[in-house]
Amino acid sequence: MSRKALWLFLAAGLAWGIPYFFIRIAVEDFSTYSIVLFRVLIGAAVLVPLALKQGALKLALKHWPWVLVFALLEMAGPWWLITESGRHLSSGLIGLLIATVPFFAVLFATFMGDKSVRHPKTIMGLLMGFAGVVALVGVDSFGGLIDPLWVGAVILAAVGYAIAPALIAKKIGFVPTAGVISLSMVIVGAIYAVPAALTLPAEIAAGPAIESWIALIVLGVICSAVAFIIFFALIKEVGAARATLLTYLNTLVALVLGVVFLNEPITTGLLIGFPLILVGSWFAGKRHEVKPKKNNGSKLSSAVSTDTTELDVLPKG
Repeated sequence: MSRKALWLFLAAGLAWGIPYFFIRIAVEDFSTYSIVLFRVLIGAAVLVPLALKQGALKLALKHWPWVLVFALLEMAGPWWLITESGRHLSSGLIGLLIATVPFFAVLFATFMGDKSVRHPKTIMGLLMGFAGVVALVGVDSFGGLIDPLWVGAVILAAVGYAIAPALIAKKIGFVPTAGVISLSMVIVGAIYAVPAALTLPAEIAAGPAIESWIALIVLGVICSAVAFIIFFALIKEVGAARATLLTYLNTLVALVLGVVFLNEPITTGLLIGFPLILVGSWFAGKRHEVKPKKNNGSKLSSAVSTDTTELDVLPKG
């Protein structure tokens, strides 16, 4: 990895690891609808001109039904679930639960008929990741430290994150990522405009703390706009496959910020579940080489591609 790629990697890891921290701050004074609206408006303001310049937005508009599906599964649903969960769960825990995305991506790939994911190491990763979630939720729930309902909400967001890129890559994989993302932000902005308009005036009149305003700006500028620009540059440097390692850097950033600045506890469930989820997700998401089967002297290979695409490693959170 070149020096430029390393700096891009670290910058992307930071940009994608801090959303949960700033969500915890923003929810003190703003509704979930307002937070999501600010994020997509700022993100769209930066990314739409970029997509127009590349000619990507025009092509995305021609296939808007699938972009709409992507917007709902990747942003509209998950961003509401994650932001609302920020009122009930620690930012570090949310970041860790989002690290299960590769876990669910493999399950979805299996459902779609990808036989290459039936590798023993992949199955082992799935079992480890599942055990980690069970340990995390079970131990801390019995201790009254977390609410399983909101853990389920974040896991549901992770499922959306896993399905959306795979589905869009299969249906309109030829559409540039910049076009899909920018149009998705416009769509989500339209969806959230009305509910946010009902709550935002009262929130502003109440006089939000300066920290909440800063958190809102960071979520929009850094986490929803700059993160994607860094992402596009990183993909050009190292490719999509190696960029998947960002998932684990993001989780580390989220945990450290929560513990150091928000005084979030390091629980028994977290100590048990953290390594199991990360290691399990790594094994589950890693592309393992599948030896071709021989049939009458001929080598047969899977017809399903397991190449990692840009959409597989989109910013989560």
